[in-house]
Amino acid sequence: MPLDYTTLDTLRRTHPAWCLLDSPHAPLVASFLHLAFVAPNVRVMAQADLVEKLEDVLFGLRQSLGEGVFPRSAGQYLDDWAANDKGWLRKFYPPGSDDAHFDLTPATEKALAWLESLTQRAFVGTESRLMTVFELLRQMVEGSETDPETRIRELEKRRAEIDAEIERVRAGEMPLLDATAVKDRFQQVAATARELLSDFREVEQNFRNLDRSVRERIALWDGGKGVLLDSIFGERDAIADSDQGRSFRAFWDFLMSPARQEELSSLLESVFGLQAVQSLAPDGRLKRVHYDWLEAGEHTQRTVALLSMQLRRFLDDQAWLENRRIMEVLHGIETHALAVREAMPSGGFMELDEAAPGIELPMERPLYSPPIRPRITEQVLLDGEADIEADALFDQVVVDKARLAGWIRQSLQERSQITLAELVQQHPLEHGLAELVAWLTLASEDRKTLFEDDTRESVAWRESSGKQRRASLPRVSFVR
Repeated sequence: MPLDYTTLDTLRRTHPAWCLLDSPHAPLVASFLHLAFVAPNVRVMAQADLVEKLEDVLFGLRQSLGEGVFPRSAGQYLDDWAANDKGWLRKFYPPGSDDAHFDLTPATEKALAWLESLTQRAFVGTESRLMTVFELLRQMVEGSETDPETRIRELEKRRAEIDAEIERVRAGEMPLLDATAVKDRFQQVAATARELLSDFREVEQNFRNLDRSVRERIALWDGGKGVLLDSIFGERDAIADSDQGRSFRAFWDFLMSPARQEELSSLLESVFGLQAVQSLAPDGRLKRVHYDWLEAGEHTQRTVALLSMQLRRFLDDQAWLENRRIMEVLHGIETHALAVREAMPSGGFMELDEAAPGIELPMERPLYSPPIRPRITEQVLLDGEADIEADALFDQVVVDKARLAGWIRQSLQERSQITLAELVQQHPLEHGLAELVAWLTLASEDRKTLFEDDTRESVAWRESSGKQRRASLPRVSFVR
């Protein structure tokens, strides 16, 4: 893309990343979105949770800067950041949910990454990047070589170098990387891992744009159904066979290999044990970055699956010919909606009092019923003589379920899942069996919780009398 005046002026007015950096509220927007999404590597967050986080941030800023700063509510700010003229957040409704969710847009991710690059680094490594360039060039040359003799000579040369290195190690010559080389390579690994997480949002957005173009083609189609299906299936093959589609499929297949996951976990554990790496105070989440890649890749896979879902809905529409008039009306509405997409009407042009009409039938109103007059029998109540302990009325056990739910959310911020036995080990039972039942109640109310009947685990606690108790139950896993 040429960086001439016209191009840059257009980007300054239309690109969400540039608009974010040029906004007077850029410090608030960038710091909060980095805190809520990038730092904990959260892909999607419900509106209620995001509003609560932003309210806490706004409260702290108003305490330090004055009550007059940022006068709007958290919900209004989030809706404004997700508006079409901003495009810093993506607001959507997941399938099967009536609650709005938010996610970062690729443009916002780029702006936050650029802001992070402005900070001065104490150590800038160049050797590892130079070695990466050489290695990539070598792979391209060797992978494009069609002469068998040439490839055999190169492989024999590398085998001779490996044999020579084995002999030197056997002789006691073991060249080791110094601390500077280790820090250089670790910074390259950390930067590449973070860039991969950022790239997932851009890849997902590109697939979403392709899916949107197919939906628009279906909405505007006025020809035969067979011709449309041929066109859509060709588009689906083009998506899968594109450079981006093949690269993502190769990455996903590589990451889904159990052997590769175990190897990557072992390598990360060994690297974090090096003294030179520990001196950099690395982010501990890098140890589980491959699990973050898996989670981000799953979101991308779901986006790609939306295209197939749209095709299935179109193929299952048996009423397309039977209700021709209805389909024509809907087709006209869709055509007009797409025509005015870029020119939205200003102000309020349609108001709905309620999402559904309220119907009250005459016979639903209750008839008059005379009150029942109680008949009180005159009877003298005598005082009892039994001496009964009243302590049982006050020795009631109250389990704070909100506190237990808070422990679950806090644990899932650092891990993708945790078992009930691990939670009880971290937070021992204070109220015995009643508290264990409260844990199980929270697990049954959460649709994401997994109950593994084939695997048993035990939970132990000590009663107030000092007696040790133990319960055996199926494994319960809370999932993020």
